Amino acid sequence: MCFCWPPGGLGMLPFLLAWRWHMLALCGFWWVTMSHWAGHLCTVAKVSLLLLLVSAVFFQSSLSERVPEFALTKIEESDIKDGSGKEPIAGDDADPEDLEVFYPTHQWQAVRPGQAVPAGSHVRLNLQTGEREARLPDSESGKSDTKEEKRRKRLNKMDIDTNSFTSQELKKALAKMKESEKAERMAHEEEVRKKFRPIEQLKEEFEKLNVKMETDYEIMDKLISKFNSSASTLDEKVAALYDLEYYVHQVDNARDFLSMGGLRLVIEGLNSTEAVLKEHAAFVLGAALSSNPKVQIEAIEGGALQKLLVIVATEQPQAVKKKALFALSSLLRHFPYAQQQFLKLGGLQVLRGLFRQPGTSALCVRAVTLLYDLFVEKMLLEDSQHGDHAEEKVQQYRRVQLVPAVLEQDWCVAVPGLLALPEHDAREKVLKAVAVLMEFCRERFRGDAALGATLGLLRSEYEELAAAERRDGDGDGYFQELLGSVNSILRELG
Repeated sequence: MCFCWPPGGLGMLPFLLAWRWHMLALCGFWWVTMSHWAGHLCTVAKVSLLLLLVSAVFFQSSLSERVPEFALTKIEESDIKDGSGKEPIAGDDADPEDLEVFYPTHQWQAVRPGQAVPAGSHVRLNLQTGEREARLPDSESGKSDTKEEKRRKRLNKMDIDTNSFTSQELKKALAKMKESEKAERMAHEEEVRKKFRPIEQLKEEFEKLNVKMETDYEIMDKLISKFNSSASTLDEKVAALYDLEYYVHQVDNARDFLSMGGLRLVIEGLNSTEAVLKEHAAFVLGAALSSNPKVQIEAIEGGALQKLLVIVATEQPQAVKKKALFALSSLLRHFPYAQQQFLKLGGLQVLRGLFRQPGTSALCVRAVTLLYDLFVEKMLLEDSQHGDHAEEKVQQYRRVQLVPAVLEQDWCVAVPGLLALPEHDAREKVLKAVAVLMEFCRERFRGDAALGATLGLLRSEYEELAAAERRDGDGDGYFQELLGSVNSILRELG
């Protein structure tokens, strides 16, 4: 008996199913009828029934291998949609990170839509429920893989030849790797120890050195004590003053220096019979006075102004006079009361006396620079916008009668004479002073033939030097600036 696929194609499926059951019923009827026949017909009936069953099974398997449209359980379109009405993402199109992982066991479990089934799992379609199910694969013996088999599979995935290495050999290799890492780490630590000393050793060395951090206040206190001690030698006192000058430059340290009595000691040091002590005492005093009004007031009240003028006016080494002029300038700048006292004590006359002494050109330039600073300071304050507090200071400066003292003591003749000095820096300072004094000394300057001749020589010299600067690419150089000052004074005199 043979069976052919009906010519109707897939549309004949209902007919074939009905025909299948009809044939089964017919065979059953035929079997009952044949049972009444003689025994010799039994064998033929059995063969026929066997052929019929084989045909039915063959027909059923052929249907199962067809397109899923012929499955006994058909999944409707509404069944594959989620609760929001949207179709789930297909497994091929979904991002693996967005899929929910399905964890299979050795029992069949339903796989929900969107779950990712691990590779190697057994998957089936339940014809009764229409759901997809999966489970872990069984070994050939029907039991789960043993630990040794799982280990072998992992090794196979790692492309390791399990026939070449035993578990003991792998353990030994791992132990060797750990020993190698430990040896490398110890070698690195040894190298670091060779380059750097441990903290314990450093602590011991610092303790041996007896290193102790001291504040500026503590250091100044020690220096003042050393300078004031009768047991200290001259060199020790000079060294103490030298170090103090470094610290009192700071405003706060200078005030601490005042509170510790150091200012009084250095003012008394100006009366010392040792020139070197006078020099360094004046140096420390000038550093402490710089831009420090509180110290300036204490110094003027302590008699520093008189002592400094005595040093400048008397026979003293030039180094001592230089430091005294430095301290005097620090005391007078931005302190109109001290400037008034300076004029009352004849301080401008004392400075004018330096021009009559031989070999004091450097001191004279310092004196002219101080005079220039006092004039400029006063003019700038009078020309600036000021409030009530500054108005009081302006009134104080107006009491400083510089101009009458300058004219009376003939500074209009003394200052231009310094232009004959060969140093360009000295000439620069003198030219600035001449320009400031021009308002008060113009007639005296015009009547000074030596001044006109000196200015002409300076213009010729600086024209050449300025031209050399321009050739070197420096159009606004130092000598060009000096040339401008000379030309400006010549125009004022012209």
